[in-house]
Amino acid sequence: MDNDVLLTMKNISMSFPGVKALKNVDFQLRKGEIHALMGENGAGKSTLIKVLNGVHTRETGEVFLEGRMINNRSTQEAQENGISTVFQEVNLCANLSVAENIFSGHEPRGRFLGVDWKKMNEKARELLAWVGLDDIDVTKALGEYSVAVQQMVAIARAVNFNCKVLILDEPTSSLDDNEVENLFNVMRQLKADGKGIIFVTHFLEQVYAVCDRITVLRNGELQGEFPIAELPRVKLVATMLGHDFDELASIRSNSGVSAEDTDRPEIIRAVGLTHSGTIKPFDITIRKGEVVGLTGLLGSGRSELVRTLYCADKPDGGTLYFKGKQLKASEPIDSMRAGMAYLPEDRKAESIIADLTIRENLIIALQAKTGVFKLLPLAKQNELADKYIKLLSIKTPSPETLIKQLSGGNQQKVIIGRWLITNPEFLILDEPTRGIDVGTKTEIQKLVVKLAGEGMTIVFISSEIDEMLRTVNRLCVLRDGQKVGELVNNDLTQEQVMAAIAGGESNGK
Repeated sequence: MDNDVLLTMKNISMSFPGVKALKNVDFQLRKGEIHALMGENGAGKSTLIKVLNGVHTRETGEVFLEGRMINNRSTQEAQENGISTVFQEVNLCANLSVAENIFSGHEPRGRFLGVDWKKMNEKARELLAWVGLDDIDVTKALGEYSVAVQQMVAIARAVNFNCKVLILDEPTSSLDDNEVENLFNVMRQLKADGKGIIFVTHFLEQVYAVCDRITVLRNGELQGEFPIAELPRVKLVATMLGHDFDELASIRSNSGVSAEDTDRPEIIRAVGLTHSGTIKPFDITIRKGEVVGLTGLLGSGRSELVRTLYCADKPDGGTLYFKGKQLKASEPIDSMRAGMAYLPEDRKAESIIADLTIRENLIIALQAKTGVFKLLPLAKQNELADKYIKLLSIKTPSPETLIKQLSGGNQQKVIIGRWLITNPEFLILDEPTRGIDVGTKTEIQKLVVKLAGEGMTIVFISSEIDEMLRTVNRLCVLRDGQKVGELVNNDLTQEQVMAAIAGGESNGK
C-alpha cells in the first residue's frame, strides 16, 4: 500500500428504509491532504462520514487506517482510532468550561486522582493558542462563546486526542470571512503536520481556496476523484448534477418584471421605517411581481430589515403600507393574515419542527392563519401535502416521514411549501439556499422567478452575490442599517455591487 495513503474506504454500502444511501463507494485520503467531499443534499456525504465515525454500521465494504482494517462502532471508538469529526452544529457541552470540553473523558489527574485543574487549564490555553485563540478564558462556559470559537475548541479537542483524520462537516456556514480564513490557516497547519482532513462544504470558492483533491458523490454513488487543478468549477457542478448545467446563466434573462415598470401596483412601501439599534430610517417601495434583493456585509441590517417588515421585530418608527393601506401589525400573525409570508434565515432554529411529519410542517402556517378552532380536515391536509411535495420535488418516501429525516435541501423545500400554501402576496426569503446543494439552489431560484412571473412580490436575501444577480430585478445595498445604494438593469453587476458595499452611493438612487 502507498505509504502516503492514510485512509481507504472500499465498496461501502448503506441502506435506510426505501433508500439506498451508499452504493459500493470508494474513498481515499492521503497524509497531509485537505480533501473535499462534494455532492448534492442526499448524495451520501453525511452517510459516508457517519459510517467512518461509527454512527452507522456499514452493510458491505472495508475501512483501512494506515493499512490496518478498522470497524468503528461508535464515535468514541473512532476517536480512539484517530478519527475526529467537527460538525456544523458543535456537539460539545455548552454548560462545561472550554477546558473541560477539550479534555472531557481524558482529564489530567493530580496526586490523589482528582482532576488537575491547573494543568488542564494550562494545556487548554496552549492548544487554543495553536488554533489562533490566545485570548480565550478557558474557565468560562463554552456556551458563552460564538459558533466560530466553539468550532475551534472542537478542533483543539481533536488535536489533543492526536487525531490522524479530521472531518469538518459544513464548518463555515455560520462564520464570517475573517473566521473562515482563521479556520483555513488552522487546516493548513494540520495539513503541514501530516493530518488528513475531509472537508464537506457547499461553498465552491472555499473548496478551490484550500483543498487538494475532490471526491464527488451523486445519489449514493461515486462519480469520481479529481485533483483540484484538473476540475474546473463548471465541470464540478456538472459532475455533481449529472449533466451540463447552463440553466443558472439563463435564469435572470427570463425573470420577473422590469425594474422600470412603474405601472404595477405597490405592494410594500416603507417610509422612515426604523428599529432601535438595527435599522435607521429606511424608505423602500416594492411593486407587484418584483424580486427585490437585499445585500450587504454581515451586520448591514438585511435580516433585521425584513424582520421589521414582517413585524417579527416590531418597528419603533416610520410607517409601513401594504397594498396602499397602512399596516398596523403588532405581531407576525397580523402580517400573515394580511397576506405576507416570511422564511427566516435559521432553518433549524426558527422553521422546521423536527419531530413533526412533512405533512404537519407543511400545513402548520395555514392552520395558524385560519385559527386553531377551524382545524383543517385530514383529507385537506393530505391533499395539500401531496400537491406541494410534487410541486417542489421534495424527495421523501411519504408525507408522514418526519422532517428531521430529510436532507437539508428537502427540509428547506418543505418550509417554502409551508408558506406557499398560505397563498401570500408578499414573500420574504432570507438565505433560502444557504447550506444546500447547487441543484436545489437552482430549483429555488427558478421557483422564485416563476412565482414573480405569476404576480407574487418577493424580497430575496443571499450572501452569494452571483445568486442575487441571477434572481432579482432590483438590488438594494445596505450598510450599518441603512440603504447606501440601489442597482437596476445594466448596473446589476458584481463590480457595481462591490463598489456600492465598499463606497456608499452607487449609480443608482
